[in-house]
Amino acid sequence: MSQPFIDPSPIAKPLTETPHWDVLIVGAGLSGIGAARHLQAQSPHTRWSLVESRTSLGGTWDLFRYPGVRSDSDMHTLGYAFKPWTERKAIADGPSILRYIQSTADETGITPQIQFGRKVLRADWSTAQSCWRVTLSQANGAQEQVTSRFLYLCSGYYSYTQAHQPAFEGQATFQGRWVHPQFWPQDLDYSGKRVVVIGSGATAATLVPAMARTAAHVTMLQRSPTYMVSRPAEDALALQLQRFLPERWAHHLTRWKNIVMGMYFFRLARRYPDKAKSHLIALAAQQLGPQIDTAKHFTPRYNPWDQRICLLPNGDLFSTLRTGQASVVTDTILRITPTGIDLTSGEHLAADIIVSATGLQLNALGDIAFSVNGQPYSPAQAMAYKGMMLSDLPNVFMAMGYTNASWTLKADLTAGYVCRLLKYMERHGYTQAVPRKDPGAQAQAYFDFSSGYVQRAADVLPKQGDRKPWRVYQNYGADMLSLRWARLDDGVMQFTSSDKAARHPRGGHAAEAD
Repeated sequence: MSQPFIDPSPIAKPLTETPHWDVLIVGAGLSGIGAARHLQAQSPHTRWSLVESRTSLGGTWDLFRYPGVRSDSDMHTLGYAFKPWTERKAIADGPSILRYIQSTADETGITPQIQFGRKVLRADWSTAQSCWRVTLSQANGAQEQVTSRFLYLCSGYYSYTQAHQPAFEGQATFQGRWVHPQFWPQDLDYSGKRVVVIGSGATAATLVPAMARTAAHVTMLQRSPTYMVSRPAEDALALQLQRFLPERWAHHLTRWKNIVMGMYFFRLARRYPDKAKSHLIALAAQQLGPQIDTAKHFTPRYNPWDQRICLLPNGDLFSTLRTGQASVVTDTILRITPTGIDLTSGEHLAADIIVSATGLQLNALGDIAFSVNGQPYSPAQAMAYKGMMLSDLPNVFMAMGYTNASWTLKADLTAGYVCRLLKYMERHGYTQAVPRKDPGAQAQAYFDFSSGYVQRAADVLPKQGDRKPWRVYQNYGADMLSLRWARLDDGVMQFTSSDKAARHPRGGHAAEAD
């Protein structure tokens, strides 16, 4: 027998006069705005709303404000399939990406429909009513509730309020400024200062050349090296196509060129890891020159794509190291001192500013507390269905991108699947869709990645399975077949109908088609 909703209090003024929706999108970043746009275009009769915990849209690209923040993927694939990227730089800076997201939201009327300052605290599912009761908090602490047939989680996979910060001995004694990139202080003046950046990932590789332009010196302190590859900031072929072809044609051709090349090189690296490793290290050595010890500082202990490869636009980090504006040290931290960092080797790094680029803290389902018919739901015990739903969790979609390609490629495919499913359920009178876990599927880690931020979240993230449709493919072609053309009623997805849910009053804004 179904349990009643859990109704937390106090209940504030409702979000809207008629707070019931077909789809509630959570998160107004790259994925959320894309999801809303797909619903507008492909499912124009769907009533949806978009809630965002912050006071502005943009997600990651509005949150991160550290020097030099940029994409780690080309914008012809990180951008939307439906909106061409027309700026010259394919490897774009954060403000340019934010403008792109804002223009997407503005030009189709999405922005006015975003409910800012609403954080989703919990979501409670009722099978009897075939909908979710969602509890949100406002900035002043007041709570309110809405109901929705479907939840579409576009809040990413890391915490906006917490980052990974290891505890270093003596950190409290440091007399300079200690900064984490996720919470960059806008008043930080690093001109003429000695800066140590702890880390070797994409954030550190971005920060070092950006800060070195005005700092006295920047040192990248890494515990172990990362694969780094130089790539032109501008896509020459894309610029040529834009000159001679209609904008949309040029965009699609460039997008597919980059998709195919990415899949090809990833597959080569996985099939011939030793050759790929030698090739990447040789490329780095060529860029760095003889004065940098490539074997020590740029030869990782793992194979390519066991962790994400860092992309350097125009080899900016390499050139900064060559000129001596920055240096790289591969060592471990013994302790933090009042004037800098003591290393295990005995060396001391003097610093006025220490930037701890030590990574993200991953979460699952936006840290929302879920329950199904009164029973708490744990995503860590669930298995991912096609990488975009979870087992035994009804009417919930999640936008999760690729680890070896642009995030938006998978987000776009997921949005298309959501629209297909909504139309299918409407045609057949279904009100609930839930993938039922296959007891024979063997659970595996959701991300086939050895990166520290992934390993730290192993007990939080859902799992994938060893067979279809529980495999999480890091492959656009495989996902296109699975999400765009495969049968919706595949024997795993369970559809049911509810007369009571069908009679539920509907309200809110109807999404408009172009």
